[in-house]
Amino acid sequence: MKPENYTQTSVFLLLGFFEEPELQPILFGLFLSMFLVTLFGNLLIILAIISDSHLHTPMYFFLSNLSFIDICFTSTTIPKMLVNMQTQSKVITYTVCITQMFFFTHFVGLESFLLTVMAYDRFVAICHPLHYKVIMSPWLCVLLVLVSWMTSVLQSLLHTLMVMRLSFCTRLEIPHFFCELNEVVHLACSDTFLNDLVMYFAAALLGGGSLAGILYSYSKIVSSICRISSAQGKYKAFSTCVSHLSVVSLFYCTILGVYLSAAAAHNSLSSATASVMYTVVTPMLNPFIYSLRNKDIKRTLKDSLGKKLRKSQLSCC
Repeated sequence: MKPENYTQTSVFLLLGFFEEPELQPILFGLFLSMFLVTLFGNLLIILAIISDSHLHTPMYFFLSNLSFIDICFTSTTIPKMLVNMQTQSKVITYTVCITQMFFFTHFVGLESFLLTVMAYDRFVAICHPLHYKVIMSPWLCVLLVLVSWMTSVLQSLLHTLMVMRLSFCTRLEIPHFFCELNEVVHLACSDTFLNDLVMYFAAALLGGGSLAGILYSYSKIVSSICRISSAQGKYKAFSTCVSHLSVVSLFYCTILGVYLSAAAAHNSLSSATASVMYTVVTPMLNPFIYSLRNKDIKRTLKDSLGKKLRKSQLSCC
């Protein structure tokens, strides 16, 4: 018997952290705090880069885009989870779920592409320093970001359209606090072979390709640094990559850890806890990594805060 299609009227249930009701107030406060830290931390990075003309370089242009993506990435999932916690509701409508899935898939892919672009920027800066300004022209920087956005939108749109063709029956419980693509696909009654094929192919081609690009760039960077004769020169060259390398490691290691732990997990709490690492923790830590490890960002933030303090003192007097 052909399964009936309920997708126009059905709702999904986000199990997330609802297995432990007594922890709801603590988790609500924790996630609200993390969301606000992520929001203000990344906004501070963007404002610092915009306000300081010395930071109007390709590296900081890409960094400001990364901060914007992290804000959007977190805003895709956390507000809905906070609303559900506050209202004690697990429900998410089909339309909202599909929309959330589209944007989540888009921003995950976009972050991966942008990290690859930033690795290429560091490769040019260290391996071809004399030609850096010529190669990394404003036109090329904008083009790289636009291509990243377009590629991510297209792959996310493809996944979303393929989910919309599926039929869903009665078991509509998602063991996460958001509509994760793989979980939604495997709730379907209809055949998901094509969806799985496209998901694995896209992950291998786009995700694997991005990671391969980063690894290739850093292999060339390490080779170039090793040829520098002075220890001070080696340290200076490597220090420009530390922040980006830390963010890349955090992003890919948390995603890998999430899906490995999800494969071994047998309850929604374990899956949701693992997912928090790259959906909440990584975007929250990125501003700290770049502000603590980057002298230019620290200088700009100190100058901005110093000016505001002086203005407030003058106004008080």
